[in-house]
Amino acid sequence: MASRSLPAGTRLLLAALLTIALASSLASILQTAGGDIQITSIRLPTQNGQWVAADLFRPRTATAETPAPFIVVVPGFQRSKEALSNTALELARRGFVTASIDPYAQGASSASLSRRAATTEGYGMFALVDYAASSENLNYIDRSRIGATGHSAGGNAAIRGANYFGREAQRTGEPSKLHSVYVSGYVLTLTDEVLGDVRSNVGVAYALYDEGAYRNELGHGDMRIAPEALRAVNSGLPADAAIDQVELGRYYGDRDDRTLRVVHNERILHPFQPYMAEAVANQISYFEHVFDVESDLSPYDQVWQWKEMLGVIALIAGLVSIVPAGQLLLQTAWFRGLVKTVPEPLPPPRGKGRIIFWTTFSVAALVACYTYIPMAELSQKLFVAASTRQLTWFFPQRMNNAVMLWAVLNGTVGFLMFWLSYRFFGRQNGITPKYWGASVSLAELGRTLALALVLFAFFFLVLFATYYLWHVDYRFLFMGVRLFEPKLLLLLAMYAPLFFVFFLSNSLRINGAMRFSGQPEYRSMLLGGVANSLGLILIVVVQYVSFAGTGTVYWTDGWLYVNLLFGVVPMMFVLPYFNRFFFRMTGRIYLGPMVTCLIFVMILITNTVIYLPL
Repeated sequence: MASRSLPAGTRLLLAALLTIALASSLASILQTAGGDIQITSIRLPTQNGQWVAADLFRPRTATAETPAPFIVVVPGFQRSKEALSNTALELARRGFVTASIDPYAQGASSASLSRRAATTEGYGMFALVDYAASSENLNYIDRSRIGATGHSAGGNAAIRGANYFGREAQRTGEPSKLHSVYVSGYVLTLTDEVLGDVRSNVGVAYALYDEGAYRNELGHGDMRIAPEALRAVNSGLPADAAIDQVELGRYYGDRDDRTLRVVHNERILHPFQPYMAEAVANQISYFEHVFDVESDLSPYDQVWQWKEMLGVIALIAGLVSIVPAGQLLLQTAWFRGLVKTVPEPLPPPRGKGRIIFWTTFSVAALVACYTYIPMAELSQKLFVAASTRQLTWFFPQRMNNAVMLWAVLNGTVGFLMFWLSYRFFGRQNGITPKYWGASVSLAELGRTLALALVLFAFFFLVLFATYYLWHVDYRFLFMGVRLFEPKLLLLLAMYAPLFFVFFLSNSLRINGAMRFSGQPEYRSMLLGGVANSLGLILIVVVQYVSFAGTGTVYWTDGWLYVNLLFGVVPMMFVLPYFNRFFFRMTGRIYLGPMVTCLIFVMILITNTVIYLPL
């Protein structure tokens, strides 16, 4: 008897899972330098019942007999330990023991009772440095050579750590526990007050095109003449040797006296600075110099980029896998009843219909563009506790609250425009609700939700298994799909219903107003992706056209909310594709938004600062 080939859906699912496994295993080989680096997840209890989570990178050359320098890597606001794993990896490849931490209120670390955790606790770095400097457990580190590095708010944590341990050193008469620090992407606290107590070597790196440079004393990012950079360098020099212009890349001072200073000024934007080969090389060179470490590797011999490419492949495969998984589940007896005939597509718009279509398309994009920053500002008034970094169970995600309000408003506007176009044009031209795929019973709706929950569980169970086997998640640069702790399911139940307004509105518009007969599916879905993300793309365009033309971003106080869009826009673009795929599988508009809402909102939750009570 001839063997029967596997159904197409099964083959696609197996291919996606195999791709995840292959990409993740290769990423793990790169991350561990082929087994030469041991990576361990740690959780350190700290003050006030808090804790800090970290990934510890230990080169196998670091032993009790040959202890190595130890460097704590501190990500910035809205970032997790994985976001700067490239820094930890490249330093570990050169013999340094590194620990990339989840800052307080981010990732797997607890929140902090301090509302200025980067300043007062180094986001948890102070506690880890104290532990490393005193514990015999880390007998493979050289406790006289401990460093810290961070980007953005993590850079603030690094210089604050130099100040904190510098003041401690003055009290005890001992050298500072922090031998050297590297401050990336943050210069606001390079003040005489902070630098005066520093007893560590200091490296500074600032993006020439940093969007937050409007806050600097001269209002730009040129570190050659910036007062902040001059103070940093002069803090390590005798008064009679003070400089009035910084020579970029030059080492000033004496590393043995811990007065060494260096300033870099990479030509890049703020969020992309940690992922620039030049910036990574500058940081490697700095730590090799201050810790007197000679590596056989060039600072530009970097492998983290390949790991990131494998991460994005795993991310794409993970998202793709939910489609064939849904197809297989819809063939089971309990879910088979959800499969309905796919409604006929709409007739192509002509004449007045075409004008109405493109008018609503444009209006929706403009509404999305013009309402984002106002919704961010409104969120600060509606959710005061989270906006002021107070611990709360009531919508505790400061940045996510802004996106949620924007989603509710734009989802509602989408429903309204859909109804108005039907009420005053479509109904008079033969369009009926049968085209929408919106007819559903309460029982079918409940069963659809059950299927969405199963697919949500499938997606994240594969991720958890991947992390367990290879210690990698799905990510590309600062965009990633992370593991979550059970308590975040409560936040999912809190945020998802409000976000669902937008997701369902999108599915209705994509499948009930943008699906035309005779139109290729790829073109229809591409149009949907553009329609769903165009308004947010316009915000980014306005922000950076203004920045290029004037040297100042258009939205200053809201620049962090605009930076958030680098991670949100890709989700918005691919959302209509999934809504269409699931619509074609079920003939109804509900499964797609339920699945994508659960998965995408959990991605937002795990990548957003959370001020949960301890």
